[in-house]
Amino acid sequence: MAGKITAAIVLFVAAAFLANFGHVACNPAIATGYEPMEICIENCAQCKKMLGAWFEGPLCAESCIKFKGKLIPECEDFASISPFLNKL
Repeated sequence: MAGKITAAIVLFVAAAFLANFGHVACNPAIATGYEPMEICIENCAQCKKMLGAWFEGPLCAESCIKFKGKLIPECEDFASISPFLNKL
């Protein structure tokens, strides 16, 4: 009896998986389109707000334009923002 229930559950899960297999989307969790250049410049502005005078915001924005948004800075990741930090 337990074997029949287990088999039924396995078949149900397999059917549910196969029914939803084509509907899986692997896009970022952003309501609008993912535009790397826009995200890059917004992150530059956020880092400038967080770090103030220690962060070179215009230089960051210029790099977004130069590299077409491929190098997106993360304010909490030192390696990604180190080129834009100054010693004051």
